[in-house]
Amino acid sequence: MIIVTGAAGFIGSDLIARLNEENFNDIVAVDEFSHPEKNKNLEGKKITAKIHRDDFIQWISENHLQVEFIFHLGARTDTTEFDMDLLNRLNLDYTKKVWNACAEYGIPLVYASSAATYGGGEFGYNDDPELSEKLQPLNPYGISKNEFDKWALKQTKTPYFWIGLKFFNVYGPNEYHKGRMASVIFHAFNQIKATGAMKLFRSHNPDYTDGGQMRDFVYVKDVTDVLYFLLHHRDKSNCGIYNLGSGKAKTFLELTKAVFKSMNLPEKISFIDTPGDIRDKYQYFTEARMTKLRNIGYENPFTSLEEGTKDYVLNYLTDHKYL
Repeated sequence: MIIVTGAAGFIGSDLIARLNEENFNDIVAVDEFSHPEKNKNLEGKKITAKIHRDDFIQWISENHLQVEFIFHLGARTDTTEFDMDLLNRLNLDYTKKVWNACAEYGIPLVYASSAATYGGGEFGYNDDPELSEKLQPLNPYGISKNEFDKWALKQTKTPYFWIGLKFFNVYGPNEYHKGRMASVIFHAFNQIKATGAMKLFRSHNPDYTDGGQMRDFVYVKDVTDVLYFLLHHRDKSNCGIYNLGSGKAKTFLELTKAVFKSMNLPEKISFIDTPGDIRDKYQYFTEARMTKLRNIGYENPFTSLEEGTKDYVLNYLTDHKYL
């Protein structure tokens, strides 16, 4: 039995699709299941049971002998959320409970961290555990993720195998419910479809041109491929925190042009000011250093932004399909 928390969400539901594809069908989905649009992500998937997140820790204590692996992907992922108490409860304290259960019952754990922990990138994007104490995330979400990473690295009682993954800018099918937090590709597709044009944030940093802001965009199918790899490679010596991006930063302008090309439409791009509530917390550059993951044996190539955009637009967004 494999547990996926955040199961109705973006990455969680795509992981379940990947597991089903590999004939892993004894899956327990953990979420709150109160969001009708999110729940559509689970339609047609093979799942043994659905457990409300508030009941999960108790459920684990009663059913742990059946559990082979936990993918803890559930979290409050809104980077504009400023309720630190809420973030601490859902992202920090809850994850500690999952960790402690895995340590007590001998269950391997992979959990979701975030590239938001790197803040403005003052110390680079190297997944060296020594950097965790120095990092200065730009928003409460990033702080909550980094606080757990720091806590995990200090623990002497750990799951026998554990990995934290710092997800960079993940995009792909099953993010219809995410609203403002959906990927730039998702918003670009919908804006271009509605207006024939795309508005990008203007640069407020003299080191970057308008549209020249750079992020490490990683296709969700690559993310689930890495998660599947970790399910089968449980070497205790590899425990730790790892980056998960494509390893290559691309500009928002390149991304937008890829969307126009995939939609077979002429480019029409303009610029607007970055909203004031996020302007001071805006990352202008992210790029995952992927050496550490490669060094534990992950060899598959990462999908280029152009190819990932094409697959996402043509096979999912155009007809509102799910993975």
